[in-house]
Amino acid sequence: AFFRHLRYTMSPDNVLWPLINNVIVQSFGQYGAYAMLIGIIGLFGRRIFVDRVRYISAPSDYLMLILLFAIAGTGTLMSFVSHTDIVQMKAFVLGLMTFNWQNLPADGLVIVHLGLVAFLMIIFPISKLLHAPGLFFSPTRNQVDNPREKRHISPWGQAIDDAEAKKA
Repeated sequence: AFFRHLRYTMSPDNVLWPLINNVIVQSFGQYGAYAMLIGIIGLFGRRIFVDRVRYISAPSDYLMLILLFAIAGTGTLMSFVSHTDIVQMKAFVLGLMTFNWQNLPADGLVIVHLGLVAFLMIIFPISKLLHAPGLFFSPTRNQVDNPREKRHISPWGQAIDDAEAKKA
């Protein structure tokens, strides 16, 4: 889906244009929408049918899945059911990037799709979805996992450990 949307942000004279506008990339992106929808349905089913996941699920978790499903669903509908004017859409997106405002296509699905994406961008920083990129900044990913071989003591805990050793 990312590479399929990337063609709206670049002009045909870009070096990457032949790679992005390739029939294979666009086809996989188009049918990748089905995989995304099936995956979201699977996650929703997991939240409902697995007891331990249902126990820790909050209403916001269900609403996030519904929002993601609505975004993917409207995008899929634009591809397969109600086609939108891609040339005008590309002019709109390139106009946003260059501050040369162009008209948004007057298609209802485009407006709903972009509205849902804008809503996701607004609530993303305050939602649980922010945990996903936070995984890459987690300090535990860089720490050694050998507690049985070597006892790890923090510098502030070393003084306490030394004092306890003197008492014993």
